[in-house]
Amino acid sequence: MCTLEQRGNLFFLTLTGDDEHRLGPTLMESIRSALAQVKSQATPGSALITTAHGKFFSNGLDFPWAQAAGASSFRERLRYLVNCFQTIVADMLSLPMPTIAAVSGHAAAAGFLLAISHDYVLMKKERCVLYMSELNIGLTFPDYFMAMLKSKIGDPAARRDVMLGAKKVKAEEAVRMGIVESAHDSTESTVEAARRLAEQLTGRKWHGEVYAEIRKAIHSEVCGLLGLTHRAVVAPRL
Repeated sequence: MCTLEQRGNLFFLTLTGDDEHRLGPTLMESIRSALAQVKSQATPGSALITTAHGKFFSNGLDFPWAQAAGASSFRERLRYLVNCFQTIVADMLSLPMPTIAAVSGHAAAAGFLLAISHDYVLMKKERCVLYMSELNIGLTFPDYFMAMLKSKIGDPAARRDVMLGAKKVKAEEAVRMGIVESAHDSTESTVEAARRLAEQLTGRKWHGEVYAEIRKAIHSEVCGLLGLTHRAVVAPRL
């Protein structure tokens, strides 16, 4: 499950417990509910920080849940998970505020995508990797996964290593690849750095709708696949 805490202008979304935070129906419903609450309570100068307990940020979609119904229903359940997660990515890209992922555990497959659905990713150096596991487990990428990875990983060689090499990327290498903003020594220092960055961003008191629409325009390909449209917003601060 997850919890949501507001501290001043900052919202902290935490994936709780010591499990793998696999994205199944219950956890995804909880995340969507939290994001809806964040959006409804947003003000100019708000920001979201997402963290997780334990050694996983998220180990991706909940394959054990998909497999539990037997081989005949596996594809249907997997499709359901992919579609549910698509709505979370759409919610993240629509949030009217800066978003920061403080990644202090492994982020694999959809967990990797959840992290890079934020505007900024900060990451712990030790016992923490980003990993797109699809090639190793025999799955192609959903179209919006591919579009997000292309949008967020600008270097072609880095994209090749992540998607065609199934490379497990540690924090300092992820910084060099341009995937991660900064690398930190501990969970506590990762979250504290995320808090400091969020405070810097909230001090600008940007108009939330303007911020969200610019983000959607930047990631226009993935937003098109998610069914998101972007519109002009005029809110001058003259």
